[in-house]
Amino acid sequence: MFNGLRRTQQIANLITKHLEILATAEEIQLKYPQQRLLFSKFCSSTSLSNMAAPEETLQLNGTKEEDQEKKKKKEEKAREKELKKLKAAQKVEAAKAQAGKGSQPSKKAEQKAAKKAAEDENQEHYQDPPTPLGEKKRLAPEMAKAYNPSAVEAAWYEWWEKSGFFVADANSKKPPFVIVLPPPNVTGALHIGHGLTSSIEDTIIRWRRMSGDNALWVPGMDHAGIATQVVVEKKLMRERGLTRHDLGREQFNAEVWKWKDEYGGKILNQERRLGASLDWSRGCFTMDDKRSKAVTEAFVRLYKEGLIYRDHRLVNWDCILRTAISDIEVDYIDIKGRTLLKVPGYKSPVEFGVLTSFAYPLEENLGEIVVATTRPETMLGDTAIAVHPADQRYMHLHNKFAIHPFNRRKLPIICDAELVDPNFGTGAVKITPAHDPNDFLVGKRHNLEFINIFSDDGIINSNGGKEFEGLKRFDARVTVIEALKSKGLYRGAENNEMRLGTCSRSDDIVEPMVKPQWFVNCSDMGREACEAVEDGRLEIIPKQFEADWFRWMRNIRDWCISRQLWWGHRVPAWYVTLEDDDLKEFGVYVDHWVVGRNEVEALTEAGTKFPGKKYHIEQDQDVLDTWFSSGLFPFSVMCWPENTADMKTFYPTSLLETGHDIIFFWVARMVMLGMKLTGEVPFKQVYLHPMVRDAHGRKMSKSLGNVIDPLEVINGITLEDLHKRLERGNLDRNELDIAKAGQKQDFPNGIAECGTDALRFSLVAYTAQSDKINLDIQRVVGYRHWCNKLWNAIRFAMLNLGTDFLPSENLDVKSLPCGCKWILSVLNKAISKTVTAMEVYDFSSATSAVYSWWQYQLCDVFIEIIKPVMSADDNNSTSASVKRVTRDTLWICLDNGLRLLHPFMPFVTEELWQRLPQRLGDSSRKESIMISDYPTVIKEWIDDEIESQMVLIESSVRSLRSLRMAYLLLPKQRPEAFLLCKTDEVATVVEKGATEICTLASLASLKVLRESDVPPVGCAVNIVNEHLSVYLLLRGIVDAQLELSKLEKKKEELIRQQEAVTKKMNIPGYRDKVPANIQEENLSKLNKLMAELSIVEEANENFEKLLADSS
Repeated sequence: MFNGLRRTQQIANLITKHLEILATAEEIQLKYPQQRLLFSKFCSSTSLSNMAAPEETLQLNGTKEEDQEKKKKKEEKAREKELKKLKAAQKVEAAKAQAGKGSQPSKKAEQKAAKKAAEDENQEHYQDPPTPLGEKKRLAPEMAKAYNPSAVEAAWYEWWEKSGFFVADANSKKPPFVIVLPPPNVTGALHIGHGLTSSIEDTIIRWRRMSGDNALWVPGMDHAGIATQVVVEKKLMRERGLTRHDLGREQFNAEVWKWKDEYGGKILNQERRLGASLDWSRGCFTMDDKRSKAVTEAFVRLYKEGLIYRDHRLVNWDCILRTAISDIEVDYIDIKGRTLLKVPGYKSPVEFGVLTSFAYPLEENLGEIVVATTRPETMLGDTAIAVHPADQRYMHLHNKFAIHPFNRRKLPIICDAELVDPNFGTGAVKITPAHDPNDFLVGKRHNLEFINIFSDDGIINSNGGKEFEGLKRFDARVTVIEALKSKGLYRGAENNEMRLGTCSRSDDIVEPMVKPQWFVNCSDMGREACEAVEDGRLEIIPKQFEADWFRWMRNIRDWCISRQLWWGHRVPAWYVTLEDDDLKEFGVYVDHWVVGRNEVEALTEAGTKFPGKKYHIEQDQDVLDTWFSSGLFPFSVMCWPENTADMKTFYPTSLLETGHDIIFFWVARMVMLGMKLTGEVPFKQVYLHPMVRDAHGRKMSKSLGNVIDPLEVINGITLEDLHKRLERGNLDRNELDIAKAGQKQDFPNGIAECGTDALRFSLVAYTAQSDKINLDIQRVVGYRHWCNKLWNAIRFAMLNLGTDFLPSENLDVKSLPCGCKWILSVLNKAISKTVTAMEVYDFSSATSAVYSWWQYQLCDVFIEIIKPVMSADDNNSTSASVKRVTRDTLWICLDNGLRLLHPFMPFVTEELWQRLPQRLGDSSRKESIMISDYPTVIKEWIDDEIESQMVLIESSVRSLRSLRMAYLLLPKQRPEAFLLCKTDEVATVVEKGATEICTLASLASLKVLRESDVPPVGCAVNIVNEHLSVYLLLRGIVDAQLELSKLEKKKEELIRQQEAVTKKMNIPGYRDKVPANIQEENLSKLNKLMAELSIVEEANENFEKLLADSS
């Protein structure tokens, strides 16, 4: 019953809508009686008699009901289409009426109105129909008038991925080419650095794939130990008011996995937006089962080789996170002097950039010794004072002691020439071995006591003394200074430049602390990594980074690989507690550790190590540094340690591409671990790209408001929305105001929609800028406009090739017109330059070669010179023949040009290439441009002579255009031109290219003059070279008196230059002292100036004659 009522209501609504449409149509007919015939047709198509009978409609049979529904939709669509035609006719009539109010409507106005109406009627012809997800994109019958990046970039990626175009075959006979994507953090979101990495790597992999390689680009994601744990801990506290300790380790890690599955990996989906042709079937996560197995295997093998060991060493300690952190997780702030900074956990700002001096009393009433420090609180852990052995001021204190003022500890005065500079400060240095990297080394050299004064959360412990125990470290700083003052030991403070280390994850001030940790001995592996570069097994590009590589590797320190976290690969080491151990504290005996792939192996190892003993084992709570698993990535992605098909085919990989900022933290560790564990360098080449800065060269920073999100460049964003993004961050009010001002200055109108292709092309083109890229968004906008140029080039081709065009299978290049020979020859050059540049990763030269050919040769010249050919009469057999071969040449250019450009701009090239007509029965044409062959040089196209001739023709055109610009000629003004040639060779070339010159320079006619000919009166002149001058007849077009004034200035400048060269040539000893080649250059310059002066004087006479004739 309810279905019947619903259907009745639907019919009522349909009838109401039908009547509304009829009313609108009738109104149009009354207003415009000329359209009665069209109205009648419309009415007949919309009559109620054509509607389905109610009893038919109300049938409950599912199939019939669906058929009727479809029929109605079809009829309704047809009625709406007819109504559109009526509205279009209305617009035409309205235009005519408007024009008739003043005078008779012009034919041009009527044509324009009719064209506009037709366009409105046929909008659907220009709009792509919806494409089901994963299917090949369905294109509109006609190309849209302008390039729209969001429309063009829709649907293609899903089809590429579903079609398997990204997947590499381990059984293929093609040569492999392999890149692993630097695994982004699971917590990460796309930033411009990722955009650069993805653009470069996808450009390379697409080029290699099209060049016939078995191209594999492996995606992966890093578990990002610290970053992920911090994110989930904050989420737990925000949503449930819980800490990880409230949950316990197992439940907390379950929460992290849950978060990872729900939110993590967002960045990999964003990579798709950039067109990244990654082999998603091989995607991996650094904590999945296979990668975890590789991590455990690597640890066990390195431990058994004696390369992994446990020791008490100085590490970067984060008191908020309560873990050691890697060097790369330390950010540095340069402080010029006294500065107050916010520190997590402190209500008031903390003072830095101050050097505090204080005195230590000496024993035996020897007086005092003054030291200085930027961290006064660390004096609680001082165990010595160092002086230079040759410093005369302290000779009498060698082997003496200072007395600690708070705990009466005796501090030896030690001599250390390596640390102490006698000319700096007082020449005496306090030594805190447990809390300073340099002091740690001094402590080792002199066997000093290491006293840790901080707990894991940065609180002064019992070693700091009862007076200070329980204070936060920076609160203790103030208290220590006050205590020194009360004892009369304070000697003042002064501003001091310093670098302050902060944790990039928590913003806490890094505290150097001695902790028991797991370390990798890197000495031998570092030496082998140097040898790999020296003997050519590993190539670093750009070569300038080799020096950094050698310096770091030859001075490499052992690597701390343990972290005091819960999220990560747990260290596969177990501590053995013996029943008869005196001390039962976990980890107290360094020699009680065993390592195994699992607990069973560990028990076996313990039994072997302690035969006959009673014991129990407990696994280390620490996890491994994220960089340890990342260091295995090039081979763990191939499922090492298993000898898989991927491992056999794709390892070692071909190229590692990444930013130069992580050459030591990631690249070096991959090389060391790869060589040690697989016996091979993990990749043959390393390409290090520049760091992206803003247009002013500043590092991108949220506080400056200059951070650029690639998706905002692709989609476009208003200034208001840019401000909103800042407001969602955690900037304070002052920082927010500064950031907003920066955005307003750089992006006053927001960021225009640029699309992926324009962003990719600009980023890749920018790589020429050494180690930094100063990214100007306006350059990206410029490339977006260039995409429109490409779009229009294909539109021109589609209009002029015609619907019945089929490309010829064979093209006789020798019989082609000169312009066609030329464009194929320069296309060859562009292909050669691009491929050569790509082979050495010179992306800037590659993009320049592609851009120059498309912009300056195809669009600016070839398309312009063939327009008259395309519009020629087909009834003329000669014209028809020339048009046919010109069309074939144009098709070849577009097909090759799009394939040449595809690796840089994948979306627009796919869309345009798919629109090109196909050869009949061409089985070699691939389904997609991305799996088509990359263009190669074709010897038959090489024509150096034609290129040389075209250079002269283009120079002539530039000179003529320069005159047009100089005299402000309008495009519709087409003057006559004369080319004065002083050699037969030049005359032959310009006569041959007269049509091209006329077309490109917008001339009414062109006449070639010989040296004996006289140009007509009233010409403007421009000199192409010493053999050719161009004359533009301006009589009746420009003011001759004004031209005389210009020529007089030109004459004065030429005379000045001539006198300068003559003076130079007349100096004493010129012929004897000046090299012959310089003399020859000066003489040639003088002759050219004299020739130009002669031409100017001749033109001057012409304008004087023009004035005389006019008077």
